[in-house]
Amino acid sequence: MPCEGCMERDNVSTGATMEFLLLGFSELLHLRVLLFLTFLIVHLVTLAGNMMIFMAVVMEPSRPPMLFFLCQLSAIELCYTLVIVPKALLSLLVVDGSTISFLGCAAQMQLFVALGGAECFLLAAMSYDRYVAICQPLRYAAVMSQGLCLRLALLCALGAFAVALGLTVAVFRLPFCHSRRINHFFCDVPAVLHLACTQSYIPELPLLAACVLLLLLPFLLILASYACIAVALKRITSPVGRGKALSTCISHLAITLLHYGCATFIYIRPKSSYSPGRDKVVSLVYTNVTPLMYPLVYSLRNKEIRGMLRKMLRRKKIAQVN
Repeated sequence: MPCEGCMERDNVSTGATMEFLLLGFSELLHLRVLLFLTFLIVHLVTLAGNMMIFMAVVMEPSRPPMLFFLCQLSAIELCYTLVIVPKALLSLLVVDGSTISFLGCAAQMQLFVALGGAECFLLAAMSYDRYVAICQPLRYAAVMSQGLCLRLALLCALGAFAVALGLTVAVFRLPFCHSRRINHFFCDVPAVLHLACTQSYIPELPLLAACVLLLLLPFLLILASYACIAVALKRITSPVGRGKALSTCISHLAITLLHYGCATFIYIRPKSSYSPGRDKVVSLVYTNVTPLMYPLVYSLRNKEIRGMLRKMLRRKKIAQVN
């Protein structure tokens, strides 16, 4: 339904000249230097942590499925932070906010949703790996073959990319109001939808569909896997055996709860409850703190990761000595 203040978009001027203004943290100018230094340090530590895990797993000749998925998770987190954080840091350097083109905003949203969705699918694949390891230990090597792991990884990436592409196209086909000021530090879906000149809930349907496919479906698969794992753990009579089996799931559970908690809060809600200030705080956790927690949780909880990191550092020291 047409409305006042909407931008008529013709075939010539659609994405070529249109720009958005990312306000970022313009309301916190007095804390700009502190925020910039904090984000920069967190970003560099996140990159270093995920890069170390990625390199440690890649350099390992024999990689069990869980480490293969962990390597892919670290690669996703590396790309994830590089898509969001540099623009957020730039917005802290510019007093009145930083501009981003129509196509640039669409590309950022596409990559952000695709990477986040791939992570959701990957967490579901990792839960299936834990299910097979605990519930069918004798068949684990046969079931979780290298070919299946590669197919699951490819399916996670392609599925998330397809859903993200559909959502991004649906969002950017909407008419936007003349006020193109996005009260956020990146082109997040709720923040861009808030600028749409529509009075109905129809524009929210693609977001709802994407949430079902990227959030609800993988989460149900994770719940099903852990329900089977809980039943299997009850059958283990030895407390030592039960504790050992459970310890292999704790890291994955912690990451899953952190990831889904933030994502559910931001995306599964009506447009009317949108709050820019609250969303930016949650997005800070989602895009900065959560990627930082992944390498910390896995390096502290996973003995294989700690062993590979020690071997990688040992090789580096030997190379330096030589």
